[in-house]
Amino acid sequence: MLVSVGAHTGAQTSPQVWVASWGASQQIPEPQNAMSADELHDATVRQIFHLSVGGPALRVHVSNAFGTEALHFTSVHVARPVAASSSAIDPATDKALAFAGSGDVMVPPGAEFVSDALDCPVAALSDLSVTFHLDAPPATQTGHPGSRATSYFVHGDFVSAPNLLEAKHVDHWYQVAEIDVLASVGAATIVALGDSITDGHGATTNGNDRWTDVLAQRLQASPNTRSIGVSNQGIGGNHLLTDGLGPNALARFDRDVLAPAGVRWVIVFEGVNDLGGLARNGEVSPQEHQAMVKRVLSAYEQIVLRAHAHGLRVFGTTITPYTGSDYYHPGALSEADRQAVNAWIRAAGHFDAVIDFDNVVRDPQHPDHLLPAFDCGDHLHPSPAGYRAMGEAIPLSLFAQ
Repeated sequence: MLVSVGAHTGAQTSPQVWVASWGASQQIPEPQNAMSADELHDATVRQIFHLSVGGPALRVHVSNAFGTEALHFTSVHVARPVAASSSAIDPATDKALAFAGSGDVMVPPGAEFVSDALDCPVAALSDLSVTFHLDAPPATQTGHPGSRATSYFVHGDFVSAPNLLEAKHVDHWYQVAEIDVLASVGAATIVALGDSITDGHGATTNGNDRWTDVLAQRLQASPNTRSIGVSNQGIGGNHLLTDGLGPNALARFDRDVLAPAGVRWVIVFEGVNDLGGLARNGEVSPQEHQAMVKRVLSAYEQIVLRAHAHGLRVFGTTITPYTGSDYYHPGALSEADRQAVNAWIRAAGHFDAVIDFDNVVRDPQHPDHLLPAFDCGDHLHPSPAGYRAMGEAIPLSLFAQ
């Protein structure tokens, strides 16, 4: 949708488009990652989000996607944080968001609300603080446990406070799904649909060194791609085929892939949890392995079909090695499944292009293992060095305008 920077203030400006500069998949937080109802009663929550692309105006999506009752945000503010690991903001940059002209919003169960556009210039690769106040806790929380970023909360309404004194903190995000910015016509967003290796398990807390962050940095370093955003829609433990930590990839496809503003490309990096989970508790028959491979490939075909129906280009990534994993302890049949799936991904005529993450991070001497320098230590998830190698291996030519 074409809009104008000054459309909400009456100014006449050149057309621009909304693109997602930051995003995170929403789910019901697991009990150990949820905040208590007492903590969210009359609570101010301040969270910090790392943007990809910049722009002269922004809007914020507040989410009640998994809520079972309406959720009242009494106020939502944005500001420039002092640091990625602090609740302090620059008070001169604090601004209130409006929703249909009102300072508060009641979000229906299962829904999200997009704020009105706010003239608030933000730079590419900068951090943005979003602070909201709830008078009553959500009946069911909506959030993103794998934030690898610190959030802060206190009782009372302190959305404009320069610092949240004596705040408690958790390394999770809650109730915020997306931040959009205005960009020039032709700008667009890449959605990364994945599991914990996209979510960033093994990355540095508040370090923004997932492979998607590296990709965003590279896009900004090239004049030809500076108008391209990156929305990380990875969920730790996510599956293509079954629910677990978050809805399965096909179930969340519409919300996480099709809905983000300005999406034009999707990178699909899912499947290791399906393959690894098959024999996690004991070996199964070769026929069950064959059936799993077939179901995984069918899920990929569904993703491509649905994305193409909406004009998106779909890039498939090969599944990275996980032999030696203490969680999945895969045997020869599971490794054969991975090789079969990767052969299909690499074959012409399936995805619009292939990003060969397997080739990037595997140990040449032991190709069913991660290269030790790229292994975070669990033999399943890459280290920050591994994530950097992955992000640097993605050809920017895939995103030619």
